[in-house]
Amino acid sequence: MTSPRIAVSTVIFSLQRHPRTGALGVWIPLVRRIRNPYLGLWALPGGPLDLDEGLETAARRTLSATTELAPSYLEQLYAFGELDRTSSTDSSDAASIERFVSIVYWALVSTSEAQRAAESENVRWFAADDVPGLAFDHRIIVDYALSRLRNKLSYGRIAHAFVGERFTLAQLRSVYEVVLGTTLDPANFRRQIESSGDVVATDEMVTGTRHRPARLYRAATVATVETGPHPGQHPGWNAGAADILSSPSTTSPPTPDTAENGPLS
Repeated sequence: MTSPRIAVSTVIFSLQRHPRTGALGVWIPLVRRIRNPYLGLWALPGGPLDLDEGLETAARRTLSATTELAPSYLEQLYAFGELDRTSSTDSSDAASIERFVSIVYWALVSTSEAQRAAESENVRWFAADDVPGLAFDHRIIVDYALSRLRNKLSYGRIAHAFVGERFTLAQLRSVYEVVLGTTLDPANFRRQIESSGDVVATDEMVTGTRHRPARLYRAATVATVETGPHPGQHPGWNAGAADILSSPSTTSPPTPDTAENGPLS
């Protein structure tokens, strides 16, 4: 076995409606593998790190090449580098085994941006909680990223990345409800989010509806991007956002120690 190789992959989250049920949920794009190992199985967008590029540059390059997405929110999730992570499923063929260390990012895109993503026979969106059998250890990575998303949503200012530059409070509330799997009181949510200072009311209103026009808001600040995993509460958490949630997520991310063999390529 030669020296380990570095790969970079990304879990991209977006809120979309199910084409059959119409239910709003968290979705991710996957790429079908066109070579062995795991030929034909779905995997996360990614690929090997080039010698002349940085990690984030590699993540953005592979996203652009596979999905044509360029998310504004891109954060490093975790490094997966267990000793048994190899590019071969045949342990008897030592000459063909390559060990991979994989740097995983996670990204958020609005629904409108996700709708502009390239889709084909080999690139498709799936409900994050109902993905098919994935290549390598990508199922564990998706679960880890989902846990990170839910933990950070309960204290951070990232919900705005799902709804675009202008949004209604009802749209923002739906982000919390869908991602965290809970129901929030609309009046309480409005009071808490307006007093948190996270959003700013604009002079714009939603038009063309049969109901009373809803005011549009914008984010007061850009979502903070951190690096690395986050298993617990951050010392700089946003108390206002936490107060909004009747039952904030406390799910701990799965440990990567049980990862199956395989690079993120």
